[in-house]
Amino acid sequence: MDGFEIHDERFKHYVLANAPLEELGSGFRWIEGPVWMGDADCLLFQDLPRNRTMRWIEGAGFSVYRAPSNYANGQTRDREGRLIACSHRGRCLTRTEYDGTVTTLVERHAGKRLNSPNDVVVKSDGTIWFSDPVYGIANDYEGGRQRSEQPPALYRLDPRTGEIQVMAGDFDGPNGLAFSPDERRLYVAETGDQSKPDPRQYIRVFDVSPDGALSGGDIFHKIEPGYCDGMRVDEDGNVWSSAADGVHCISPEGKLMGKILVPHPVSNITFGGPTKNRLFIGGSHTLYAIFLDRRGVQTP
Repeated sequence: MDGFEIHDERFKHYVLANAPLEELGSGFRWIEGPVWMGDADCLLFQDLPRNRTMRWIEGAGFSVYRAPSNYANGQTRDREGRLIACSHRGRCLTRTEYDGTVTTLVERHAGKRLNSPNDVVVKSDGTIWFSDPVYGIANDYEGGRQRSEQPPALYRLDPRTGEIQVMAGDFDGPNGLAFSPDERRLYVAETGDQSKPDPRQYIRVFDVSPDGALSGGDIFHKIEPGYCDGMRVDEDGNVWSSAADGVHCISPEGKLMGKILVPHPVSNITFGGPTKNRLFIGGSHTLYAIFLDRRGVQTP
């Protein structure tokens, strides 16, 4: 099948021979944080180095949703449908309220500033989980060089109480994250310390207890070529990960099942469309999309 690599026969049933990869638009600097807004029938994503949030609507094209965006990166929606975003420049998490105002949810832990929140997911109990590497404050291209005040970590925030807790602190550079459909697993990308010649780069998997505590954290899969920046999970529990050559589909057992080949390195992805069967792909400076025979995990 043109445009795909098949590593497991099951993957043939996930892709559609008559649904090729589509280029929706180009000319961006680096695409991050795609999120589908089903009630508005649009996709939001970050043109990160340009400090703006973009909007794409089928048939209407692209427009600026928010500028400046405070160098926002990963974003998602909470259980009430509000937009939750990670800010590199602000070193915080924000929430866009129904009236369009922006609330800062958290910017410190243990009295010290966060680094540069990178990616975020919301669990069904309303808690907000996010990664906090130093990438956004390491240089001026994606947020602005600033001093780190604490080690990279994976956090959980309860927006009802404001309580923030380190859930895992043994990362060099936590990045994309996603829950399994039953929320018993949490996948987290380790993209490593970029200042090292051979950084740790793989996807880790944690077991999630009913009270939210994590255990495990073993290596789930190593992406080659490149590394996982962002990922999403489908209805069957397969992990769809960004990679240097496209999007990789990985089974719940950690086996590579197949690839969607993309002309440019992929940063982040999300499922969208009315039935969540369309995969939107940030390929460096170009936005792509492809229809699949699988649906993403249903969220607001």
